[in-house]
Amino acid sequence: MSDSKLLLGIEIGGTKLQLVCGDATGRIHARRRLGVAPAEGAEGVRRQIERTLPELLTDRSIEAVGVGFGGPVDWRTGRTNRSHQLAGWSEFPLADWLRAQTGTPVLVDNDANVAALGESLCGAGIGLNPVGYVTLGSGVGGGLVTEGKIYHGAPPGEAEIGHLLLDRCGTTLEARCAGWAVDARIRDLNLKEPTGVLARLAGNTAGGEARHLAAALGQGDAAAARILREVAEDLAFGLSHVVHLFHPQVIILGGGLSGVGEPLRVAVAAALAGFTMDAFQPGPEIRLAALGEDAVPVGALLLARANH
Repeated sequence: MSDSKLLLGIEIGGTKLQLVCGDATGRIHARRRLGVAPAEGAEGVRRQIERTLPELLTDRSIEAVGVGFGGPVDWRTGRTNRSHQLAGWSEFPLADWLRAQTGTPVLVDNDANVAALGESLCGAGIGLNPVGYVTLGSGVGGGLVTEGKIYHGAPPGEAEIGHLLLDRCGTTLEARCAGWAVDARIRDLNLKEPTGVLARLAGNTAGGEARHLAAALGQGDAAAARILREVAEDLAFGLSHVVHLFHPQVIILGGGLSGVGEPLRVAVAAALAGFTMDAFQPGPEIRLAALGEDAVPVGALLLARANH
């Protein structure tokens, strides 16, 4: 299709909903960003989409729709399997529903897969192949892009790196490296090391404590350095399985926790080398995501492009 044709990209997450109009290059022309009310579940999100579409599409004609959904989906049919955060998405025909709303073709995929596509073609993975991606946010997700296309296993999903087991007791990578897991570690500091920099910065914050990690690291806080090392080692151990199975040329770190920046990237890269067999050394490059919260919307536009 022509790059001038407008496309619609939608991100449906557990905490946010984004709708963007853009083109086949991934450039965003207009955006609407809304918070998600968990108590209202999937019905609430669908009502938000119904209200927002007419406003966003005023005087705009779109050719196709791409969706990044926060949970496993059957990408062939556009039916959601479930959401781990919002009730009401189990076996929902999302592509059919959106097709009725817009009158255009719709493709739906997992949001981490879609973010991987965005970063691969328009972000930190440009020119590299294969591209691995991991998002460290309210959960931990992953995606793999080969030859410019999302890798798909058998339905309903693949690359669910957050559900990799770190031990035989059932400890998952997500339970150690998700934003909420890091938040919990920082809250513990209020009891064990209340006078430390990180504990003082987090204060009485109820959720989102991990956002103070970068500032505490900048001030040389020992507790912050310890938490960073533990998270980086757990993440690298999980990523070592990705390396040995698929050996991507690059692994991109995205999501809110990637905002820690270079200290996280360097720590993960160093730890990963120790978990990777000699034949694969030096292993994939570790990069920080370039698109920020645009990774899923941009990837959704690129996904929509595949519909034409």
